[in-house]
Parts: sequence; C-alpha cells; structure tokens
Amino acid sequence: MEAALLDATGTGKHGSNNEAEAGAVVREVKKQLYLAGPLVVGFLLQNMVQMVSVMFVGHLGELALASASLATSFAGVTGFSLLAGMACSLDTLCGQAFGAGQHHQLGVYKQRAMVVLALVSVPVAVVWTYTGEILAWCGQDPEIAAGAGSYIRWLIPALFAYGALQCHVRFLQTQNLVVPVMLSAGATAVCHPAVCWLLVRALGLGRNGAALANAVSYLANLSFLAVYVRASPACKSTWTCFSAEAFRGVPDFLKLAVPSAVMVCMEWWSFELLVLLSGLLPNPKLETAVLSICLNTSSLAFMAPLGLGAAVSTRVSNELGAGRPQAARLAARVVVLLALIVGMSEGLVMVLVRDLWGYAYSNEEEVARYTARMMPVLAVSVMLDSQQCVLSGVVRGSGRQKTGAFINLAAYYLAGIPAAFAFAFVCHLGGMGLWFGILCGLVVQMLSLLSVTLCTNWNEEALNAKSRVFSDALPVDMET
Repeated sequence: MEAALLDATGTGKHGSNNEAEAGAVVREVKKQLYLAGPLVVGFLLQNMVQMVSVMFVGHLGELALASASLATSFAGVTGFSLLAGMACSLDTLCGQAFGAGQHHQLGVYKQRAMVVLALVSVPVAVVWTYTGEILAWCGQDPEIAAGAGSYIRWLIPALFAYGALQCHVRFLQTQNLVVPVMLSAGATAVCHPAVCWLLVRALGLGRNGAALANAVSYLANLSFLAVYVRASPACKSTWTCFSAEAFRGVPDFLKLAVPSAVMVCMEWWSFELLVLLSGLLPNPKLETAVLSICLNTSSLAFMAPLGLGAAVSTRVSNELGAGRPQAARLAARVVVLLALIVGMSEGLVMVLVRDLWGYAYSNEEEVARYTARMMPVLAVSVMLDSQQCVLSGVVRGSGRQKTGAFINLAAYYLAGIPAAFAFAFVCHLGGMGLWFGILCGLVVQMLSLLSVTLCTNWNEEALNAKSRVFSDALPVDMET
C-alpha cells in the first residue's frame, strides 16, 4: 500500500531516478579525475625539460640566453606545435577504436601517425637548418640570430623524438593507461638536469649541449614508453607488431590530423604574436618582461585544464566508440563543472598573491607593481581558458577538429589579435591592452565551443564514431 502511494505521488520513482543520476555523475567525476591527475603531473614534468635547459643556458650569459629563448620560440611555432596538433587526431581515432573494442586498430593508428609525423618533420628540419638566416632576414640581431640558428640545429633530433613521443602518450592515454605516462615523464625530468650538466658543462658544448639534452631526454621518455607498450600485458591486445596497414589510409588520417594541427597552432601562435607585439610598445623592456611573467603564469595554470581536456577527450571518444552517446554527453557536462571549479580556484589564488607574484620573477619594483595590476585580468583569462580547454577536449573526442579549427581561427585572428592591437596601440593601454585582446579571443572561442557542445546530437556522433571505426568492416548494430 505504501509503495503504491509512493508510486502514485511519483516520490519513489523520482527519488530513485535522482539517486541514479547522482550516482552516475559521481562515477563520471571519479573516472575523469583518475585520468586527469596523472596527466596533469605528466604534462608539468614534460614542460620541465625545456625549462631546465633554458635555465642552464641562462647561466652562460645574456647572449646565450637570448639565442636559446628565440630558438625555443621559433621551434615551438614551426615544429612542436605542428606535431602536437597532428598527434591530437589519435584522441579521436584511438579513443573511439578502444571504446568500440577494435583494439588491434590502436596499434595501426599509432604506427600510421608516427610515419606521417616523421615525414612532416623532414621539411621542418630543413627550415630549422636555415633558422639563423631566416631570423637575420627578419631583422633580428645578427649575433642572436646566429646563436639561435646554431641552437635549433642541435635541437633537430629532439623534433623526431618528440613526434613519436606524442603518439605513444596518446596511444596509452586513450586506453586509460595514464600512470605509465606520468612515471616516464617523472623519470625523464629527474634525470634531465644531470644530462644538461654533462653536455653543457662537463663536455663543454655550451648552449648547443642544452639543445642536445632535450633530444636525449625526449628519446629516453620515448624509450621508456615504447618498452612499456611492448612488454606490458595491458597493451597485449592493442599492440601486436609492426603492420603494413600503417601505410594505408593516410589520406583519412590527414583529414583529422590537419584540422587538429590547425586547431592547436592557431591558439599557440596567437600567444607568440603577443610577445612580438609587446616589443613594439613604449618601454618595451618592461612590457616584454611583464608579458613573459603573465605567459609563464598562464602556462603553469593551464596544466590542470589541459589534463582535464585530455581526460574528457578520452572519456567522450571511448563512450562514443562503445555506442553510449548519453554517457559521452554526461562526460561533457561533468567536465565543464570540474573546469569551472579549477578555473575559479586558480583565479582566486592569482588575485590573492598578486602583490607578491612579480617578485618571484624580478627584483624590480616597477615590474612587480605592473604584474600586480595584470593579475586580476590574468585570473579572468585563466577561468575562460579552463573552459575552452575542456570544451576543445570534447570536440577532439567526438572527431570534430575541423569545427574547432575554424572556431580558433575566427576567435584569435578575427577577434583576439585585432582587438589586442586596438587596445594596445589605439587605446594606448600597453601590455594590459594586449591581454584584453586575448580575453576577447577567449570569450569568442569559449562561447563558440560551448554552443557546439550544447547543440551536439550525441546519437549522431555515436553513429559517426561507429562509421569511422568500422569503415573497413561490415556495419554492426549499435546495441551489440
């Protein structure tokens, strides 16, 4: 009688539904945090490799530091951003294949990506060979240009190791094997200072030794992961052996890889443009110094959303590949809430430490005061950046990189950079104006990605994933 009354009023039914939904949300949060935690640590440790190398060069003198910094920036724009972007296509391919149970396809996709990225690295390496001449032609100081050219030539081996490393990381990430990625990055980061000391100091290679140290550490990281992939029982079904299939289907791979690269590069390059524009402002030394502090701080804060973005791309791709569109939809909604919490927490910390943060980078009071004024603006950008990062992960997980590429192009190059130029040079707001422009780009990017996510037909995306994974097989009913 009591049960009938509960059903008649709907209390029992609705209560049960609410409990089930709450349980699903909690389980999804746990899954995403399990993935994101090790990935955040791994990304931080990977970034330490470049940072430690530049620190070693900094102790060799002002010219060496300027040359290495310029070369690192040029390498990021012309090489590393391109390879990282193309490797992001594996978020879709490997993630959806793993969810669909087509485990053997993951090894094929990884090999195919490694082949393509190695081929792309060849023309990039040729460009790097002539970096000194290119920079001198662009008006850079001849000594700095020559030093940067020498540094980046020694960085060429790192280019080839980096592409293969990114493929291995995403191969494991999409199988939820994130702890090995973190441990490998940790072992590399611990050993890297010793490698730098050996090559820079003991062998007397100077700044070129620091560049070579990057290659050694990337190769060591790659070797750790390669051994794990081949020896671990966890990868027994996803990695069998090298296959001739890797050389087939390259055009289909490029259909995802090229938009993935554009999506990453459009955003990466926009921040490099800010540095160039800061050099044209009145008092360029102060403006460039403060902007560098802001960019470093933003990059540090970006690691947590980056981990969440990688986690949700895995969750969405796995669930779509498995034919569970509502689970993918739940993953997208949960990560937006997690990113909001992370972004607000990081923004609050930035506001609280604004008067002290500048002194961590400089003893100049003028730099510290300017940094303190910038920190609230930076806090807002970090909150927006956290949202766009996880929404970009949703886009990658569902295989809509082409949409993401158009959004990033419009957000930064039709809105962000023009607004930055207007605020900085027309409204005379200096470095603050440059960052206001980036805020405009972030707002456009975040709102566009949010609109795409909210308007997603998840059932259709699950069908698209099925078609992508089983393109070489007979269609299988979604319920099987």
